Amino acid sequence: MNTLAVFLAMPSPWQIIVIVAVILLLFGGKKIPELMRGLGSGIKEFKDATKEEDQKNNTDK
Repeated sequence: MNTLAVFLAMPSPWQIIVIVAVILLLFGGKKIPELMRGLGSGIKEFKDATKEEDQKNNTDK
């Protein structure tokens, strides 16, 4: 992969600050922990499902 493309795809600190500010404005400070819990549980479910699929594929061989 082109290193210039990877460098340009990475957000700068100012871009991250703007994104965080927009999220705070849209959802408010009280909703952020609730959203993060939901995101965390979704990631956990995804990992569990991929582990189950890997175990299923390994036992089929």
